[in-house]
Amino acid sequence: MEILMAKEAGFCFGVKRAVNIAERTLRERGRAFSLGPLIHNPQVVGQLRERGLEPVEGIEGVGKGPVIIRSHGVSRQLLEELKSRGVEVVDATCPYVKRAQRWTASLSRRGYFVVVVGEEEHPEVRAIMSYIEGDGMVVEGPEGAGRIPRRRKIGVVAQTTQERGRFGEVVKALLPLCEELTIYNTLCEVTSKRQEEALRIAREVDCMIVVGGRNSANTRRLAELCSRVQPRTYHVEMEEDLRPEWFRGIRRVGITAGASTPIGTIRRVRDALVSRPFCGIRREVENL
Repeated sequence: MEILMAKEAGFCFGVKRAVNIAERTLRERGRAFSLGPLIHNPQVVGQLRERGLEPVEGIEGVGKGPVIIRSHGVSRQLLEELKSRGVEVVDATCPYVKRAQRWTASLSRRGYFVVVVGEEEHPEVRAIMSYIEGDGMVVEGPEGAGRIPRRRKIGVVAQTTQERGRFGEVVKALLPLCEELTIYNTLCEVTSKRQEEALRIAREVDCMIVVGGRNSANTRRLAELCSRVQPRTYHVEMEEDLRPEWFRGIRRVGITAGASTPIGTIRRVRDALVSRPFCGIRREVENL
């Protein structure tokens, strides 16, 4: 049996930046808070908690110490409230998310009905929506466009980790609903490349393993995409999640991972596959 390792795997730029900011803050201050988990990986969040970063659900849980804004960002209103209370804010919002927020605010100020393509309850989407000053709504797919009344001007942005194809389908569905359609491509290019590579590998293997936190939207999306072309796709957080029955009769296994998955976790999953006798893996096609 062979293993195909994705090259586009491990921390993306935004996640790596957020973790580096958190680590630097903890070295300097010893203690800090984050509004929700800094990134969507429970293992990394647990490690940072041990070093002094405490995730809290709301502003009421903030104690003495700086507040780190997580990579997904927070609402404009919450950010303003933190500052009005004199709380020290360390902003680790991904620059690509910041860009989506800026374009959303710009469209809204210019009188567009703003459509955000993404998952309505995802923290990144909730933060982006807070920058709409007029009318707007979240659409998860092209079918959601039917809920939008005809408008003269519609502006479109996307949750940064959305699938490129789905974003295009929503845009196409919006065309008949307005006279003017302005689109800002706020998709993260690295995420798009990761998705494309994962699909390529999934087509070439008999079983696909997607590594990452179960609360990670981009990891779940990778698993969803891979399962479309390879039904034997499994989403795992750690090497302990691997099951022997998944690999019986399998000749080639593919491995990819979400943007918030540490490289060490990916390597442990790979090494577990190599070392477990029931897998019978002898050679790796691509090394990590």
